[in-house]
Amino acid sequence: MPLLSAPALKGRFAQFSISAILLLAAFWFILPSLDALPLALPSLHFSSQSHSHPTKTTGLPPKPNHPIDHLITRANEEVEGLLAKEATTLSAAAAAYRQRRGRQPPPHFDAWFAFAQNHSALIVEDFWDQIYHDLRPFWGVPARQIREQANDYVHRISVRNGNTTQRTDIERREWMDLWQDMVQSVAQWLPDVDLAINEMDESRVVVPWEDIDACMATERASRKLVPEAELKTEFGDLKALDQTPPANFDPGFDGAGPYWPLAVVGCPPESLARSAYIETDFTTPPPISSDHPKGSYEGYVQNWTLAKSPCDNAHLQGLHGTFVEPISISTTKKLFPLFGGSKLPMNNEILLPPAMYWTTNPFYSGGNEHGQPWEEKKDGLIWRGAASGGRNKEENWRRFQRHRFVSMINATSVKLAETGKQKPQNFVLPSNASYDLATHNSSKPGALSDWISTWSDAAFVHLLCFPPANPCPYTDPYFSVAKPMQMKDQYAYKYLPDIDGNSFSGRYRGFLGSTSLPIKATIYDEWHDSRLVPWKHFVPMTNEFADIYGIMEYFLGNAEMGLGGHEDAAKGIAMEGKLWAERVLRREDMQVYVFRLLLEYARLCDDERERMGWREDG
Repeated sequence: MPLLSAPALKGRFAQFSISAILLLAAFWFILPSLDALPLALPSLHFSSQSHSHPTKTTGLPPKPNHPIDHLITRANEEVEGLLAKEATTLSAAAAAYRQRRGRQPPPHFDAWFAFAQNHSALIVEDFWDQIYHDLRPFWGVPARQIREQANDYVHRISVRNGNTTQRTDIERREWMDLWQDMVQSVAQWLPDVDLAINEMDESRVVVPWEDIDACMATERASRKLVPEAELKTEFGDLKALDQTPPANFDPGFDGAGPYWPLAVVGCPPESLARSAYIETDFTTPPPISSDHPKGSYEGYVQNWTLAKSPCDNAHLQGLHGTFVEPISISTTKKLFPLFGGSKLPMNNEILLPPAMYWTTNPFYSGGNEHGQPWEEKKDGLIWRGAASGGRNKEENWRRFQRHRFVSMINATSVKLAETGKQKPQNFVLPSNASYDLATHNSSKPGALSDWISTWSDAAFVHLLCFPPANPCPYTDPYFSVAKPMQMKDQYAYKYLPDIDGNSFSGRYRGFLGSTSLPIKATIYDEWHDSRLVPWKHFVPMTNEFADIYGIMEYFLGNAEMGLGGHEDAAKGIAMEGKLWAERVLRREDMQVYVFRLLLEYARLCDDERERMGWREDG
């Protein structure tokens, strides 16, 4: 989560200080409608204090040949393929670089490799794909222009002679300080560079696809293995730039929305998003299909990149707060080197490990506690969070992702929908054929909600309505507020869903490092995406959340219906994810990533970049 602008601070940090404004409730329940009388359903009122444990399904037969079985097998094979690419020598790492990147490694590549080895990093060339995805378009921008734009930007971290400084006009500088500390940890090996920093939650640079495509063509044409004798092997400095500051650079940020038409210009011309009808009316329930999501494997995510992509899933414009009404909009079509902690796939920021992943604040990590042994955990799912994701209002709250997720796994709201007492406000019930759920074979009314009540505990800790009010008049009839729960306490549960807020969720790294199983849904890219494998290190979920029931039935089973679960598979992914996080998502791995990123970025900023590189023969 980047540093926030003043408008964004009000939206983001409101949830960080929720204790003073929480509405405490003894039970979490959902009432039928704004203008109807409350229904008396005491058996469905639900809270973490009264949370019941599901009946164990040990000994019951699980569903044979489940689609998730196949996805887990394929994920295991993918990880084996990655591990086979590990480079253990400098020469092997350089060869892998040349083969994958089509040019010589940057100057000081040997220093980077030594740093990585000395910090026990797993060196697989694929792990740095995000760096090249982010930087490749800048080969189509003159080096001087990159240097000057970065130097002039108001929020800046600079490296000079192995030391860092920062400049910003934001009063709360916590994230800026953390990023500076992250860069400083490798600064002694870095050349002079300036990093323009995105101080907001939201992604801000989205260049038309056609312009990026032209830049990518320039990059491809520039690729060549320069003979070692012709290489420029040392970086220059930025003394001249410091002595003669550049002319003022105007990024051209514009705050006019809505955001969807601004964002989709970054999608390919043939993509569904470019031709989709632009929604402007969000007063109705969201248009969710009961069919399997596009590109899924019998309803479950098999292509994580596709599942996250708004360009390929145009209906997300009405299902995610980023597009419905973000907290703030400040976007530009100009390509300039802006660094940030997350972005949409069509955005053009350069990703750094997020500042909140660098902090030791237990609010984001859970502290030094990662959870008890799997067998001692509660056999259920826990979710606590603010109703963030953008500015939810009376006329649009039904379109927000967190509201939808909480409603879908709340037994009361599902019971009302199942029994016909209230139409779902912001979700659809699964069709009989969509996920072949055991509850569809039951003649018992409310079978789905009864099953959900045995494992789900999800609630908001603040409703964040707009304009601010407590209670919130338009969502109070549907949601009540629960007490906040520290991450270390959430680790007492086996299943931890992670849902986007105003941008990416800062809890993800902590969840991955816990002994619980993360279930992840997002539309945002992060620095570590190239090194995490769905179904091996975490469970992916679509942004419609239609697959959540099938996912939970696969792992938990349904004792009432005589169906066993795959708890060993859940434990296996949870433990593999934790071990992997301890191997590739450490603070040391972030340092290795930033070191590599800034060597490449510094080369891009050099006027002689096309002949710069590391000489293997010394």
